[in-house]
Order: sequence, then structure tokens, then C-alpha cells
Amino acid sequence: MDCGRWVDTTAPLSILLDAATYRIRSATQFLENLAMRDEQTIDPATLQDLAQLCCIPLRDGGDVMDVIARRLDAAPAGSTL
Repeated sequence: MDCGRWVDTTAPLSILLDAATYRIRSATQFLENLAMRDEQTIDPATLQDLAQLCCIPLRDGGDVMDVIARRLDAAPAGSTL
């Protein structure tokens, strides 16, 4: 996947890590809140929409993590990016 259009692949690694962490944690928090609802009845179409909604930040977070991994792999041994 070409993340270059959506992710600043030249941003400092700390910024990329913060961005990935935020996206993954926000989706996780939403899913945890959904799982802890007292009312467990939910329309299947609504549940499908909510699942798709969570896919966006999780996929984005994974894409950012891929950028971080490529940058780390490309770094010379012993460098302090």
C-alpha cells in the first residue's frame, strides 16, 4: 500500500508513533465502551457500520506503523533516528 499520500513519511518517528498510538487506542477505547454496554441488543446493520468505523483508525494506525518499520529497517545500524 502506498501510504505516502496519507502519511507524512518524513515526519519524525516520535510524531509517527504518537499518530499510530492515538488511532489504535481511540478505536480500542470505542470497542471497549461498546462491549461494556448494559443494553446488548443492537441492530446488525448498525453493528456492521460501527465495525467499519473502527476499521478506519485501526488500518491507519497499522499503515503508520508500517512506515515506522520501513524507516527503522532503512536506518544504518547504530543510528539514532
